[in-house]
Amino acid sequence: MRGDSFKEIEMRIRILLADDHVIVREGLKNLLLREGFDVIAEASDGHEAVRLAKELCPAIAVLDIFMPLLNGLDAARQINKICPQTKTILLTMYKEDQYVLEALKAGVKGYVLKSQASRDLVLAIREVLNGSIYLSPAATGALVKAWLAKGGEVSEVSEVSEVSEVSEVSDPLTPSERQVLQLIAEGKSTKEIAQILDLSVKTAESHRTNLMKKLDIHEIAGLVRYAIRNGLIQP
Repeated sequence: MRGDSFKEIEMRIRILLADDHVIVREGLKNLLLREGFDVIAEASDGHEAVRLAKELCPAIAVLDIFMPLLNGLDAARQINKICPQTKTILLTMYKEDQYVLEALKAGVKGYVLKSQASRDLVLAIREVLNGSIYLSPAATGALVKAWLAKGGEVSEVSEVSEVSEVSEVSDPLTPSERQVLQLIAEGKSTKEIAQILDLSVKTAESHRTNLMKKLDIHEIAGLVRYAIRNGLIQP
């Protein structure tokens, strides 16, 4: 309806914000409210973000890539399954191609660098709502460099999804094992992991044993290093 202004339409766009830093959430919330969006809920960790997305099914979920209990990438994967109409946008400090590629494979529709969030986030939301994929310019540059390093040509790149094919390294872990790995790397005991994930201690221990066998890593320090390299926790 042409009688509706863009601002009036945006007032109906329901957004979930997830970041473990209160100051960051407040800044993003104020930015989005000024632009006329409706911030319906906030989360401080990935599990809370998934729960709220399941309950509210917002149009957009803005997720920090590094959050306790469940990182933004795995939260995005879960949200995409439980509420497919919710579009996920990742906030991150990292422009390196491995992080961008992993986000695209997770079904993330927007990848915004925190250093440019005040400029890029609103644009990313609008692009994603229009059915496009949005990457901050620096992240796009990293993808193109990765594409060229693999022998591609800039003229061949017509879609972001094509560039994402640069790296298709399969993850040996199941989603449950990835969650357990993150919690181990955060220093949680098997009993604590069982409580957080609502599992029996035996099941949590089974996940722990299986992921160690798959990765052929049998000490905590090695698991922490693997979790950092694969973007599950911050260095």
